[in-house]
This record gives sequence, C-alpha cells and structure tokens, in this order.
Amino acid sequence: MSSPAKVLDPAFQGVGQKMYPLGTEIWRIENFQPVPVPKSDYGKFYSGDSYIVLQTSPGKGGAYLYDIHFWIGKDTSQDEAGTAAMKTVELDTALGGRAVQHRELQGHESDKFLSYFKPCIMPLEGGVASGFKKPEEEEFETRLYICKGKRIVRLKQVPFARSSLNHDDVFILDTEKKIYQFNGANSNIQERAKALEVIQFLKEKYHEGKCDVAIVDDGKLDTESDSGEFWVLFGGFAPIAKKVANEDDIVPERTPATLYCISDGGLQAAEGELSKGMLENNKCYLLDCGAEVFVWVGRGTQVDERKAASQAAEEFVTSQNRPKSTHITRVIQGYETYAFKSNFDSWPAGSLTPGAEEGRGKVAALLKQQGVGIKGMTKSTPVNEEVPPLLEGGGKIEVWRIDDGAKIPLPKEDIGEFYSGDCYIVLYTYHSGDRKEDHFLCYWVGKDSIEEDQKMAAQLANTLFNSLKGRPVLGRIFDGKEPPQFIALFQPMVVFKGGLSSGYKTSIADKGLADETYATDCVALFRVSGTSVHNNKILQVDAVATSLNSLECLLLQSGSSMFLWHGSQSSHEQQQVAAKVAEFLKPGVTLKHAKEGTETSPFWFALGGKQNYTSNKVSNEVVRDPHLFTFSFNKAFIQVLKNYISILTVFLMIIYMCFHIDVPGKFEIEEVYNFTQDDLLTEDILILDTHAEVFVWIGQSVDAKEKQNAFEIGQKYVHLATSLEGLSPKVPLYKVTEGNEPCFFTTFFSWDPAKATVSGNSFQKKVALLFGASHAVEVSACFKLCMEFAFQANWLQNLL
Repeated sequence: MSSPAKVLDPAFQGVGQKMYPLGTEIWRIENFQPVPVPKSDYGKFYSGDSYIVLQTSPGKGGAYLYDIHFWIGKDTSQDEAGTAAMKTVELDTALGGRAVQHRELQGHESDKFLSYFKPCIMPLEGGVASGFKKPEEEEFETRLYICKGKRIVRLKQVPFARSSLNHDDVFILDTEKKIYQFNGANSNIQERAKALEVIQFLKEKYHEGKCDVAIVDDGKLDTESDSGEFWVLFGGFAPIAKKVANEDDIVPERTPATLYCISDGGLQAAEGELSKGMLENNKCYLLDCGAEVFVWVGRGTQVDERKAASQAAEEFVTSQNRPKSTHITRVIQGYETYAFKSNFDSWPAGSLTPGAEEGRGKVAALLKQQGVGIKGMTKSTPVNEEVPPLLEGGGKIEVWRIDDGAKIPLPKEDIGEFYSGDCYIVLYTYHSGDRKEDHFLCYWVGKDSIEEDQKMAAQLANTLFNSLKGRPVLGRIFDGKEPPQFIALFQPMVVFKGGLSSGYKTSIADKGLADETYATDCVALFRVSGTSVHNNKILQVDAVATSLNSLECLLLQSGSSMFLWHGSQSSHEQQQVAAKVAEFLKPGVTLKHAKEGTETSPFWFALGGKQNYTSNKVSNEVVRDPHLFTFSFNKAFIQVLKNYISILTVFLMIIYMCFHIDVPGKFEIEEVYNFTQDDLLTEDILILDTHAEVFVWIGQSVDAKEKQNAFEIGQKYVHLATSLEGLSPKVPLYKVTEGNEPCFFTTFFSWDPAKATVSGNSFQKKVALLFGASHAVEVSACFKLCMEFAFQANWLQNLL
C-alpha cells in the first residue's frame, strides 16, 4: 500500500506554476517554518537567522531554471540551519526535483547569490528570535564596513576603530551626516569603484538621498579637507597597521577534481580521467574541486539517497578541515552547471539539458511513487527568439575578395554575391546616434575556401582594423552561420558554389575535382530562405530533385530559363521574395512558375529526373540566455614560485611589462552572474556568449599587447564551449572595443550611453558619474604610475 503524499508547506504553494514570478523569492526560518520576506527587506540578512532564496530564470526552449540557496547566519542555531536545509529539499521537490542547490554561509556567499542583491547585501546583527528592531526603528549608529570585490561586493561590518583600517582594502564609514570612503594605498582601483556604488545605495536607502559623500585617500593629511574630518572621528590621525590575515581571508585553492561515488559505506574514489560516462543515473557522486564541492544526483535516485548525499558533502568538508568559504553545490542529472561540467574533458552533445516537460515529468513521476505530492507541473510557455537590432541603414558598404595574398575590391553590382570557395572582407561605414562615424568590419570564410585564403583574410582584416585606429567592430563570420546584421547589409545575399580565387582553383585541380563554380548559362538550383531583410539569404544547392522541400521556394536556372518552384506548404511572402531574387540573378528574365505537383518535363529533366524529397522543417538552433565571462590562464608551473613571491615579484613584473612573455596554461573562465553594463570594467577583457554569437569586449585601459590577442582568447573560449556546452565551432566571433559597442551588443544590457562616454579608470569613471565631471579625481603622474604598478601587481597576484 502506497504511503500518503507528503503535504507541501503552505509557504511553497504555487511554486513552479506558470503564474509563479521570475526573479527572486525569499523565506526566513521563523519557529522552524519558512515565512515569506517582504520585498522591501530583500538584501537584508540577519546573522541570527537562516533563509531560503529561490531564483527563477527563463531557460532555453521555454523551460524555467531554478537555483535554491539556503543562507546560514553566523549566529543562527543549528536547529534553524537544519530546518533551512530540510525545507530547501522540500522546495526543490515542489519544483520537480531539478533545482541547483547551494549552501551559503554568512561572509562566504557565492558570487551567484550576491549577484541577486546588487550592489551588496546588508549584513545585520540580531535575528527574529532575539526580538530585534529594524534599522529604521533604531537610533542611527555610526558603522564601519570593509568593502571587497571588483564586481560582486562583499560588505562586512567591522569595529569602528582605527585598528580596523589597513592599507590594502577599501572601507566605508557611514555616519549620520556624511558617508566616507577610505581608499587604502594598496587597494584595487575596481574595488574603489564598486565601493562608490555601495555608498550611493546607502545614501538612498538609509539617508533619504540627503547626506554628503567624501573620498579619503590613505596618506592624505590635509587637515582642512574631508580627510581631516575623517581622522577626527577616529580620535585624530595616527599611522595604521598592516593588514593581519584572519580566517575570513583564507581563499580555498582550486585543485584537480576528484570524483567519489557516494554509497552506504562512504566515499569511493573513481579512477582514471573524468568522463561523463562515469556518472550512473541511479547513483549520487561527490566531485571535490578544492574551492567547491559538488554533489551530483542521478535522476533515478531515491529521495533518501539525495538527502544522504548532501549530508555526506557536509561531513566531507568538515573532515577535510576545509575553510568556511568552501562552497557546496548540488546539481541534478541533465541540469549540470558550467562550473560542474568544466571539470570534465568534454560533455558530449547528446547530454544537453532535456526539455522542461521531459525532465519535470520523469522526476515528478519518480517522486510521486516515493510518496511525495507534486503540484504545479503545468507546461511552460515557449519563448520566441528575438531578432537582434540591425545596423543603421544608408551607410557605405565596401567588399573585397581575397586572391593571391591580396584583397580585390568588388564592383558595386557584385556586392552581395559570395562564393563558397572564396573569402571576403566586408566594411560597412554608417552613422549611429550622436557618433560621427561607426564601422562594422568582418571577414567571411567560405566553407570550401583554402586555408591560405582564410589566414590572409584574417590578416588583412586586422590590418584594416588597425588603420581605422581600432574603432570598428571586427568579426569573423563563417559560411552558413551568418548573423542577421550581416545578412541585412545585402539585398539579397547569394552564396554560389565554387570559387574565383586562384588558390581555390589550383586546390581542386590538384585533387582532381570538377570545378562547380557558378556560371550564368549552367543548370543551378537556389534555395530562398526567409522573408525579411535579416534572414533573406539565397543558397545554391545541388541541382537534384532531392534538394526540394515542400515548405520552401526554390529557383531553378536552366540555360536561359528560370523556374520558380513553390512547395505546397510555402507562403505567399516566400514566393514574392523568390521572384525578386530571380530578377537579381537574371535581370529581365521571364519567370516560369512551377507549383508543387504541376511541374513540367523540362523542369524535371533539368534536375536529372523526378525523385522523392522531404517536407520536413529545418530545425532552428536552441535558444539560450546570454552569459558574460571573465577568463584566466591557470599557469600551473608558476605555482612553485608562490613561496618566493616576496623575492620575485618585482623581477617577474619587469619581465612581464617589458617583454610580455606569453605564459602557457589552461584556459579557464568564470561567469559574471546577472551582469549589467557596470560589469564591463575598463581594465578588463570579457567574453559575452549569446549562443548565436560570441563577443570579446576590450576595455580602453587594457594593455595594447593584450588587445591584439582578443581573437585568440575568443577562439579558446569557442573551443571550450564547443566541448562543454554544444556551441557551434563556427559561431560568429567579434572583437568589440570600449566606446564602440554596436547595437547588436548593447541590446544584451540595459545600456546607458552616458556611461560609455566617460574616460578614465574604473574609479575615475564612477566618480565622474556620481559627482559630476567637476569632481573627477585629479591623479598626479606619480599616482598614475603607482596605480599602474598596483594594477600589474594585482595581475601577478591573480596569476599566482
């Protein structure tokens, strides 16, 4: 006899249904029950409490993606913490058992968790059981905070005393009338910029936007300025001590991943290189990466096994004496995160995330058999792919074909004609908004082109890019993967078979192949795709009956004749576009219509005879949300130098700055969650992956030599994402420089053009935006030199 279904906690009723909101939902554990937190209190976390945070986001194909975080305050009771963990499992069950679960300890929260509460969370003392008062109910108390993080801010209250200050960090002193930012002499430029965002938040949230703001630089002793006021609050100026490391400063190192199978007898280590095939769907596994521990749950496991696996991870971290900042994340089979999959050599394409209904349906049926009641299993609404913005029309377009190591300009009447055996360079010059002039520069690689032409196209395009002072967007586009903004430049765009370059012709002759290059008097068949400017591409296909499709329109050229064949399921709009294309291919030609089922003998004769053909729709690529990444090279051999950093720092810095030696290492990426325009820091290079396109964004303050490596960095990312995420290796790849972002890049941000026009480093830009240009920080030549050295030191520290 089956056991009765477990009753879902009333606080979680309706979770997972279509009406359930996207975004963040929070519950606090009160008297061992989850109680919804008012949205006005989102971002406030009391040290004496435990919380459950659910983040719901749209996924590919209309599915919902869920992340559940249970947050444990440093002063919370063990019973409350246990309740939070238990209720997290219950909430996950209500969502179909496929959420990613994260354990968050106060002061050591994950970047993903903190990204929900930008610019920061407010850590507050007390808790529900202590009868605390809300901050707005208390008398104002001067507080000192230490502010860490260049994208995700970690704000921590420290004792209001001079001994809390140091030369390496950024501090915020929040007084009733004024908020001070103290910049340690060795602090990071980007952390200084993020601290200003926190100050703006504090000013609006707790001072009704009316208090003054001051910036105090470490070592500035002007007693008549804000600096003097600041030090008076600490009892007068006196030297501050060096930073003393404590337990919270310990950052766990990332180590080579080790996989363990979780069983009743404990953990059993897996042998050999990690592969997806090791993960059996009726078992649970622990993946130890040092800084993070993952629990992988097979979709065929029982509820009790899942609970035991999570407990095993907690015990493992404790037994290994890992730092408190070690994260524990649980993933379900089929919904693995990138951070999990990146520890495997590859993630086969057949193992992509299943559809929403398939995953939820199977898990729901399994959990129902185990006595767990599931609600809210309604279908998700499909998400239609949005066409990205197109470039401004009316610009000037120039096209060159690559031949014999040079670029040959195409006559105006040939622009829009491409050959699959050739490579081309396209430059579109246009005006956008208030800018004087913008450039879209790319090179197109034909699928049958030779390697020499491909390399020359890249080289000549880069030379043209440099001649335009690095202002254009520089793109690499493969035949068959053209993005909408590229296709829209040509009305229409036609891709012919064969090639015109001497290298291509020599190549096919050496291989003994027939030259299929298009000729106006030959038999040729063209597939007409799309009915709009952004998808109106014409492709020459094999002139055989099997190339027909009932859903499409095709043009058949046979000598001086031109047939328009329209499939029985094609639209009137497709037929109209096809007629215009026929005029483009053979101006003045008399078009012969051939409706499916009414074809004449000359039509079939030209195709070599009648044969069966398909009526299947070509499947569109999977739609996915955009992701922003930072990257690094894990230079393993330099680890041996870590113990000698104090001796070798300056020496290595000089070598790097003078010779810019390329140190080999494993290419690693880290996601910037819930990204905004403010995450595009001028000192950085970032990667934006929309799945349809990949952008390498380069800040103005990036080293000139690093800027030259942008395409290599992008290609390394494409290679990595191809093996782990199923990204096409021929995805369009762009290099975008700060201040020259095109509309099809900015559409993925809530873009403020004013931010893009401010110059300076990250901190100077933020000062100018918050206080006006007249308050911009004046930086002396000496200070600039120090900042440059500090920046390079930070680079070296990250390297090590």
